[in-house]
Amino acid sequence: MRWALVKVCLAVTTMVVIAFAVPLGLVIKEMARDRAFSNAEREAAVVVPALSITTDRDQLERVVASAGSDDGMAVHLPASEGRAAVDLGRQRAADTDIAAVRKLGRASTAEVPGGSALLQPVALSLGTVVVEVYVPESEVSNGVGTAWAVLAAVGAALVVGSVAVADRLGVRMVQPAKRLVEGAHELGEGQLGARVPEEGPSELRLAAVAFNSMADQVVQLLANERELAADLSHRLRTPLTVLRLNAASLGDSPAAEQTRTAVAQLEREVDTIIRTAREAKPQTAAPGPGAGCDAAEVVRERMAFWSALAEDEGRKVRTAGVDRPVRIPVARTDLAAALDALLGNVFRHTPEGTAFAVDVHNGEDAVIVLVSDAGPGIHDPEAAMARGRGSGTAGSTGLGLDIVRRLAESTGGDVRIGSSVLGGTEVRVWIQLNGREPVRKGHRGAVRRRRRAVAGRS
Repeated sequence: MRWALVKVCLAVTTMVVIAFAVPLGLVIKEMARDRAFSNAEREAAVVVPALSITTDRDQLERVVASAGSDDGMAVHLPASEGRAAVDLGRQRAADTDIAAVRKLGRASTAEVPGGSALLQPVALSLGTVVVEVYVPESEVSNGVGTAWAVLAAVGAALVVGSVAVADRLGVRMVQPAKRLVEGAHELGEGQLGARVPEEGPSELRLAAVAFNSMADQVVQLLANERELAADLSHRLRTPLTVLRLNAASLGDSPAAEQTRTAVAQLEREVDTIIRTAREAKPQTAAPGPGAGCDAAEVVRERMAFWSALAEDEGRKVRTAGVDRPVRIPVARTDLAAALDALLGNVFRHTPEGTAFAVDVHNGEDAVIVLVSDAGPGIHDPEAAMARGRGSGTAGSTGLGLDIVRRLAESTGGDVRIGSSVLGGTEVRVWIQLNGREPVRKGHRGAVRRRRRAVAGRS
């Protein structure tokens, strides 16, 4: 935008300078010519009084010599009774031009070598005398070159000055626009404190005011949403308290202990949700070096919890790829919440006795977590991924899969739903290791090869 404004100003100023400088240069040239011929007319007028007094050759030669310098003047006397035509001084004009001026009785100019000749007729009693004054070319163009050089310098200064002014105006317009773009990018990346200075042209000031107002509304809406989440989570405390009291009276059986453990964990999760909703700050940057967790350790820990429930329901469980550390740029609590959402869906939406498996594949640039089951599968994967819709079955809201999707996309990865080797649903969570880079299209083939290898081992 800045350079476009400079180019437009340069073009307009150049055209204006040319439109004024070219005619003015021509006027200066014409003025110099008029000045030269006016001087020649004055020199010719000096001879006229002498011609009216005497026609003596010697006296006229002295007058001509005193009036013209460097034999630049000549006087042509016509022939009269008893006397031939007399030419005084150096003649440069042709005889035909002199004869034409004497006949017409009007002053005229004639082109001669090295310049021009002014032919001025003077009517006397003896006939028409023609006074010839030589005007050299240097006299006609005297001062024209200097005037043109001054015009060119002034025009160049105007062009340079206009470009400088346009550049400053462009900066004044572009800088607020760039700050507005940067603020929009920062707000889009989650930096909710991004604001734009309300300065610059009136249109950009209005845009900055609108942007800042929008950003304030976004912050307020997010704050309201967090408060709502905290309030809704707080409402769970009462039924959880009743559930904990009931679980305390179940005795000391393994099932009772598992129930009490689950209730305690549920209370901790509710407390965490409330604290997070109250104190949450937008994430503005990817996790730095050393951040994240060991995915294999988190999978082993969560599978230890869910395996006990699977044993009660007669489900076969298989885990693979968790024998070595697998570092990922995801917080431990976030990965645990995503795994609990996926495994909870298995227990919620498949019949008792349905087998399931969790596989972790560690690649060079990504980690793949596969959660598969032998259930009936999901008929509409796209609808299941939509937040607030779910698979359409009772108790399905789609929020669990939305949590998993947001976790994967925060690293540049994605989530896909397909058919598993066990015959049911497979949820593949692709976690990018090098941070927010596009997922490569060729990773599906790698997933299929790993899936076939796992199926062969099982």
